[in-house]
Amino acid sequence: MGDTQTSSKDKEVKAKESKDKGFGKEEFRAGGDVSKSKKVQRNSTLGNTEGAEKEGKGISRKKKEKLTKRENPDADLEDFVRAAQIQVKVEPEEEDFCINKKDKVKKRLREQEEPGGSLLESAKKKKKVKMEVEEAEQEPEKQRKKKKESKVKKAKKEQEGRPVSAREGGKHKKSKEEVEAAKALKIKKKEEEELQRWRWWEEEKYEDGIKWKFLEHRGPWFPAEYQRLPDNVKFYYDGKLVTLSSAAEEVAVFFAQMLDHEYTTKEVFRNNFFSDWRKEMTLEEKMIITDLNKCDFSEIYKMHKEKVEARKNQGKEEKQKTKDANQKLLEEYGYCTLDHHRERIGNFKIEPPGLFRGRGDHPKQGMLKKRIQPEDVIINCSKDSKIPQPPLGHQWKEVRCDNTVTWLASWTENVQGLCKYVMLNANSKLKGEKDWEKYEIARKLKSCVETIRTQYQADLKSKQMGIRQRAVALYFIDKLALRAGNEKEEGETADTVGCCSLRVEHISLHPELDGEKYVVEFDFLGKDCIRYYNKVPVEKAVFKNLKLFMEDKQPGDDLFDRLNTAMLNKHLHSLMAGLTAKVFRTYNASITLQQQLKELTNALDNIPEKILSYNRANRAVAILCNHQRAPPKTFEQSMANLQAKIDNRKEQLSLAKKELKQAKKDAKDHADDKLLANVFMLHAKETVDKCPWKMNCISLQMLNRTANCQLTSCSCMALLYSNRPTAVRECRKMEVSLEKIYNKTQRDKFAWAIDMTESDFVF
Repeated sequence: MGDTQTSSKDKEVKAKESKDKGFGKEEFRAGGDVSKSKKVQRNSTLGNTEGAEKEGKGISRKKKEKLTKRENPDADLEDFVRAAQIQVKVEPEEEDFCINKKDKVKKRLREQEEPGGSLLESAKKKKKVKMEVEEAEQEPEKQRKKKKESKVKKAKKEQEGRPVSAREGGKHKKSKEEVEAAKALKIKKKEEEELQRWRWWEEEKYEDGIKWKFLEHRGPWFPAEYQRLPDNVKFYYDGKLVTLSSAAEEVAVFFAQMLDHEYTTKEVFRNNFFSDWRKEMTLEEKMIITDLNKCDFSEIYKMHKEKVEARKNQGKEEKQKTKDANQKLLEEYGYCTLDHHRERIGNFKIEPPGLFRGRGDHPKQGMLKKRIQPEDVIINCSKDSKIPQPPLGHQWKEVRCDNTVTWLASWTENVQGLCKYVMLNANSKLKGEKDWEKYEIARKLKSCVETIRTQYQADLKSKQMGIRQRAVALYFIDKLALRAGNEKEEGETADTVGCCSLRVEHISLHPELDGEKYVVEFDFLGKDCIRYYNKVPVEKAVFKNLKLFMEDKQPGDDLFDRLNTAMLNKHLHSLMAGLTAKVFRTYNASITLQQQLKELTNALDNIPEKILSYNRANRAVAILCNHQRAPPKTFEQSMANLQAKIDNRKEQLSLAKKELKQAKKDAKDHADDKLLANVFMLHAKETVDKCPWKMNCISLQMLNRTANCQLTSCSCMALLYSNRPTAVRECRKMEVSLEKIYNKTQRDKFAWAIDMTESDFVF
């Protein structure tokens, strides 16, 4: 009896223990056999109600498990959980194995989180998943292919044991030592470049106009001869196939390549082209082709477009081949030896033939620029150097040894009859020296400009008409920075004029206009056919003289009929050695830059604002010198891109403000979790602080581009007229890095100014 009681008690104890351990009633009934209970559980997950009884019959247990895994992928997870419940005994947590405080906070926040609650884990996860889905949907096919290729490359590199770059998906981050080593290498390279640089400004100058003592080079590079069109590309006239001769076909290709350009719609361009094209035709072709409008260049144009697209879509290997070929050409023809120093040549390639475009409404646009042959080229080198060899079967027009000039080769082009030159690069000694001299002469003018002004003011009342005309011309050159101009034969080139060649039709006199007295209205074509239009109030004496000069003259007559550029420059040279009308232009540009920088810059401004001030100063110089251009074709698109960036920043700012507000609320609601709430608060606050600054930078960029859209770029103005030492001094004074203003090529152009200019320099 006692035995039965004890056994029943034992059973109750076992049942209790089995419940604690996770055993069910069935297991207890089966005698508490753990292995049997496991089988029952496994069979139940497989959907087999008969369990272990049918084990070994029909399909094997392993196959059944595989099949059910396919049908129910969560089966493994359930098995693992049940096994863990059976085998792992729950024990009290010890201090060493507790979850850290940060994880506890995250867990509690997840448990307490309600819809529309904090912006912690769930919101971030949802946002991240949503962004990933959107990116995956929007990702183009090309990017997917690139990713696959990068993965393949990464796998290959890992197999070969080579390092994987970050671009290819490598997770390697540079250590501090590596970063420091890279910086040190960069500094070392810079120092080596400085050591190799020819510091010609520290050497003594040659006298008597001598520019060099030794000059050796390979001569210019000539473009390849014309290759005939393939047989499948045809030219049609009035719907009929016409086979052109080689010379006529080449000129036809020049026109076809420009069909999508506005030039080919201009009547002047079309007429000039057709006239020159007919000169290249055979007699038979001239008889057939009599009207340009009946010519069909569509197949040639299509072929050209296909070539352009093929060039754009070149693979990496093809691009590298082209790059290597260009580099080889540069090494062979792009350098010369000047006074035993290796110097870079600026334009060693002869310009290929084509159609002349010109600027503005040039009257010669559309004319054929003929192919330059070695027989047209004059070579300049020293007597003791190796004379360059002309291309096979050709010879040079002439070989000279003139060390008073800076060009290496010259020829005359056929359209405007101008001399073209092969010169050294802008960062060479010869160019830098010329630059330096230009600014030094302009700086000397500062000391005597008031004397010159007093003299021409007195000459305005001279009894001699020639002296009065010279005085008025000097007044315009000084005050308006007009070019002196050169007399040209009628019809020889474009109808461009300067100060000395102004005609009566180019100016209008207004005793009073827009509330100002004695206004002169200018309207003429300046250099490169750029229109100069300006209304300027002048002194009464100047106004009266202009009225006198215009008496009894026709609109086409010269305004200054007793003056020319040579006479003006001769007079200026007598006032100061080396002074010409051009020096006034450089002087006025330099002094304007210095004054504008003084007025506009503020030491308390941030870097973008200082750069904007510098660009505004350069813009004032561009306006003074009438440096205009047509608005770039990409102007509207670039402005739209900048506006999109601003809109994006506004959205970021709005979102960051909401996050900051929510983070502050979370910090109050969860007093225990201040550390985590503060992390979100700091992140949101950083975004709120940064966004306005970045938006301001983009806005300043937009202002600068809008103001410059019809003016020569500021970097171009800075290189053309703005005084180099003034720019360098201003950058150092305002603690703005020169790299922010000029790129490396531009800095190399005036290395002499960077090295020589001191902080107290004044123009």
